Amino acid sequence: MTDRRPAVPERRAPLPLLVAVTMTGTVALHIFVPALAAAAVDLGTNAAGAQLTITVYLIGLAGGQLLYGPLSDRYGRRPILIGGLVLYLAGLLLAIPAPNIGVLLVARVLQSLGACGSLVIGRAMVRDVSTREDAARKLAILTTAMTLTPALAPAIGGVVNEAFGWRAVFVVLAGLVAVLGALVVFTLPETNRHKVALPGFVAVLSGYLRLVRVPVFRAYLVAGACGGTSLYAFLAVAPFLLVDRLGRSSQEVGFDCLIVVFGMVGGAVLASRLAVRVPIRKAARSGNLLCIGAALSLLVVDRTGMLGVVSLIVPLFAYAVGVGLLSPNAVAGLMNVDPHAAGSASSLYGFTQMTFGALFTAAASAWPATSATPVALALLAAGLIAALALRRA
Repeated sequence: MTDRRPAVPERRAPLPLLVAVTMTGTVALHIFVPALAAAAVDLGTNAAGAQLTITVYLIGLAGGQLLYGPLSDRYGRRPILIGGLVLYLAGLLLAIPAPNIGVLLVARVLQSLGACGSLVIGRAMVRDVSTREDAARKLAILTTAMTLTPALAPAIGGVVNEAFGWRAVFVVLAGLVAVLGALVVFTLPETNRHKVALPGFVAVLSGYLRLVRVPVFRAYLVAGACGGTSLYAFLAVAPFLLVDRLGRSSQEVGFDCLIVVFGMVGGAVLASRLAVRVPIRKAARSGNLLCIGAALSLLVVDRTGMLGVVSLIVPLFAYAVGVGLLSPNAVAGLMNVDPHAAGSASSLYGFTQMTFGALFTAAASAWPATSATPVALALLAAGLIAALALRRA
């Protein structure tokens, strides 16, 4: 069926604000990465304990997203988004005075449960104001902008941590979320003009199963999830691998992460340029092939004893370019399956993405952070799983 939903004029629902809303969902994940080692020392925990702040954030992002989609389909995007931002801010304020790792983990869960609303509803709002033909282009723009978060946030976090300590990272982020919340309250209109009745638990589950039963949706769901969060495995290990083995400072770790994630920006820009000329399936496969080749290169570098800052960053940069090309095409492919269920589709994608990210992060973090082999294997596994999934797209 042709999607006849008219695009809402962007003067009423500005794309830049929708992009900012979506970007906010993962900024708390990335900005804290360079401060992990400092927080571990201050709170009297080890590397594994500090890395749990990444894992629990991903788990919270995964579980919370299953609720936001159906709720925003029923009650509208705007009120649910505002509620999520309030919860996000509460988690940040709790983290600032955290006396031990336990309180910090609780704060991180609250942050993630609030922040995941921004991810789900931001994507859904972009789909609300887009025609079917324009969705891939706008989602590519969204992905390009979203990659700036993991690119810039670690660098900012590293600078703030070096100058003022790890707690100041949450102070800065709380101010940012408060400002964004005010902009949403006073300037962002409702974009969901086709509200549906809120189904019961069984009906919600049935709706998710209906989407998953579509082979094309399932293929892009798995491929996008693998590509979108596999790099979190590196981000969780990076502060310890780069500092303990390669002798980098926490500020340098932030800039090293910035270089890697800017590869995603390049890939997303390429995806945007190719959106009207190259089929979604072909572009997604091309990006994933680059991911597989880069992961193999990193594995060879580490196993042959040639690991250094440059030989670590270059393969990861190439992998990130592949992710930037794969992810927006996968998202566009799955969101186009049923445009009227954009909220639920976004929720299911977010849940799957963050679940995979938590698994890849836990797998890489389970080994001593003095080798790049666990990270390389996690990235390679993600690429191979995505390749198998894309055969059905």
